[in-house]
Amino acid sequence: MKSNWNYPTTVWVGENRVNDLVNACLILKIKKPLFVTDKNLINLHFIKKIISETEKKINKLNIFSNFTGNPTGKNVEDGVKEFKNYSCDGVVAVGGGSALDVGKAIAFMSGQTRPIWDFEDIDDYWKRADENDIAPIIAVPTTAGTGSETGRASAIINERTGVKKIIFHPKFLPSIVILDPVLTIDLSPRLTAATGMDALAHNLEAFCSPGFHPMADGISIQGMKLIKKSLLKAVKNGKDLSARSDLLAAASMGSTAFQKGLGAIHSLSHPINAQFNLHHGLSNAIFMPYVLSFNKNIIQDKIISICDYLGLNKNFESFLEWILNLREELNIPHKLSDVIDPDKIDLEKLSEMAFNDPSTAGNPVNLKKDDLKKMYEHSLIGDLF
Repeated sequence: MKSNWNYPTTVWVGENRVNDLVNACLILKIKKPLFVTDKNLINLHFIKKIISETEKKINKLNIFSNFTGNPTGKNVEDGVKEFKNYSCDGVVAVGGGSALDVGKAIAFMSGQTRPIWDFEDIDDYWKRADENDIAPIIAVPTTAGTGSETGRASAIINERTGVKKIIFHPKFLPSIVILDPVLTIDLSPRLTAATGMDALAHNLEAFCSPGFHPMADGISIQGMKLIKKSLLKAVKNGKDLSARSDLLAAASMGSTAFQKGLGAIHSLSHPINAQFNLHHGLSNAIFMPYVLSFNKNIIQDKIISICDYLGLNKNFESFLEWILNLREELNIPHKLSDVIDPDKIDLEKLSEMAFNDPSTAGNPVNLKKDDLKKMYEHSLIGDLF
């Protein structure tokens, strides 16, 4: 199956669509791209093949890979230097969420004079940007989780403060996205599970976030259904291309939907990611049932309204039980203390960071700092609300 999508941007979908990467460069008039992928991927066979095939038709391909997961502001600064040193005119970002976030941020910052932190997702900070020289972006995800390929922001850690910041501008949105399930078949069961739960968190929180955005609601409901249908299949059989395609679509849908808002799952996760370098999808999966049960009184009617469509009994408990059973089948730890030593956790510091996270505003229940602290405490001992 091959098809072209144009919402929220141009998306080329199907097996081996990565072979159209050079054509994407030509369409966007990119002659000297910066190829951005992280150091954990750069030496893998399929990445080398993509680079090799691209270099046959584009002679001025330069590579930047000096970063790993949970990227920092310095990673972006280093990438911008490479971009300018080689007079690049576009970015091809290939990889998981970190590669896509760094690639998007490099393309954006290549045209700015202000520091990246001046464009944090607060009020209208994005209007400070000079839009004239923002480079075009092609995004090729190799995981099905963050959905960064259809997002208008990047999550970047400020290494000075240790806080993960959301940097936003509408032109962070890639001009062409290539969703090729073949690129995800070698993703380990562990990472397939974690990234799939990340996509579920995006769709779920977008759906539960208050406000009127029926387009986002519809997208998020279908995203959850695709994950319910295919996540376990892909974990059990990584070469199931139909399941892999479903998860890629669900990830892109989650990122599209969360323009409506996120919530406490992400508020709790971002400080943990920044302070302990824990995988974002894994932390989202751990916090998910605690946030669901905390928000129950406000969201249960919405959750019940979609249970039929998801093939669940029509009550909140059925939905929560699905989440808990899914985590167990995926070997996701039930408690935060299973992955981080509680003695190393400063609850006051983390709660303050979570309260100030931009995702907090989208939570269905209006949150105070103590509410976030309670959720951290419950997640440490494994006790739902």
